Amino acid sequence: MTAIELRGVTKEFPGATAVRDLDLTVEEGEVYGFLGPNGAGKSTTIDMLLDLVRPTEGTVTVLGRDARAESVAIRRRTGVLPEGFSVYDRLSGRKHVEFAIRSKEVEADADALLDRVGIREDADRKAGDYSKGMRQRLALAMALVGEPDLLVLDEPSSGLDPAGAKEMRAIVEAEADRGATVFFSSHVLGQVEAVCDRVGILRDGELVAEDSIDGLRDAVGGEETLEIEVDAAADPAVDAVRALAGVSGVETVADGSGAGDTLVVNCESGVKTGVIAALADAGVDVQDFHTREASLEDLFLAYTEGDAPGSAAGPDSATDADEEVDA
Repeated sequence: MTAIELRGVTKEFPGATAVRDLDLTVEEGEVYGFLGPNGAGKSTTIDMLLDLVRPTEGTVTVLGRDARAESVAIRRRTGVLPEGFSVYDRLSGRKHVEFAIRSKEVEADADALLDRVGIREDADRKAGDYSKGMRQRLALAMALVGEPDLLVLDEPSSGLDPAGAKEMRAIVEAEADRGATVFFSSHVLGQVEAVCDRVGILRDGELVAEDSIDGLRDAVGGEETLEIEVDAAADPAVDAVRALAGVSGVETVADGSGAGDTLVVNCESGVKTGVIAALADAGVDVQDFHTREASLEDLFLAYTEGDAPGSAAGPDSATDADEEVDA
């Protein structure tokens, strides 16, 4: 079953179009990363999934139901961690979770949920006294009430330290293993890369890319970063590498110890052997080298700054090729 389906969705506000003719499909059991720069329309899209905002045109279907006509039924099967979650200052953490249990009309153990997100010992403290990270954990506990079929997580690691972010990723993976669908947005791109099956990138209200991270790399052209340790990087050798077809950039990083230099070469995958050969021909002693594939951050910048295939042409060409993000 399709967990989320948007067809021809446009949302207009006075003087601005936030989302433009958006088609988006998320399959059941998938962990889908949803990204976009400030003002891209990401939060508006999430609000339309939750029927907090209604589209000007198009249809939104969530868990096989019309998001507008059956929003109450959808919410019972959906867990939401909103960005900027606000607590009731005078209520304890346990009372917050118990409220979520009553609202969803399910049976659940509030203490077990608080333990799962790491704040069981603070269950009886007033939530107004919680740190930002603890409030985020509390919001996640509330989202997990009732073992939802769909989790919508908007900036879920906000306020969390590295250990907390790691625990959050583990919970996302466990929920996916259980069979839940996770719609996950975050400006911490490394976390998205670690947990998501597919990624969609929104720009100016349009989906400019949608694929697995490997698929996005292939669409960009498969360029890699080659880091080469050499005895010394003389200008003629650097120029010889820079002149090779398929090399888009060369940077020299000097070793402060004087033991040698590192050349950082951005190039197409098939050019690596030629880079090493060009250095050898220039009399450079290559001591070691390794490659690094484009990170999700590299891909994100390529698609949102207009350098990637389809990034300026709209969603059709991108989908066929099949720290701040907007709030």
